[in-house]
Amino acid sequence: MSKHSKIGIKGEQIAANFLLNKGYIILHRNWRSGKKEIDIIATKDDMVVIVEIKTRTNFDFGFPEEAVNRNKQKFIKIAAEAFINDNPQFPIVRFDIVSILINGEEVKEIVHFEDAFY
Repeated sequence: MSKHSKIGIKGEQIAANFLLNKGYIILHRNWRSGKKEIDIIATKDDMVVIVEIKTRTNFDFGFPEEAVNRNKQKFIKIAAEAFINDNPQFPIVRFDIVSILINGEEVKEIVHFEDAFY
């Protein structure tokens, strides 16, 4: 497994624990619709929350959340639409980003952007 993949997997676990501690219920991790993927699908306060997780070890390429550009958002929205079509019990949807900076095993920073895009 590549170093990039290992960092991503570690970030997803950190984000899942972070969200659980904030009272979210995790429904799915790495949910797929075709080639499009949603990192975490959770619920909180009667809404479904689609969460994109970005993990970095430094800021050499900018802040992690900056990688969720309009193109990436478009793919997430398409996958979310497929999920909602299969799960109409969730009429309210929110898109969040969890940005994580790690150094080895240490979490240097974690930022949760609620309602990050539409």
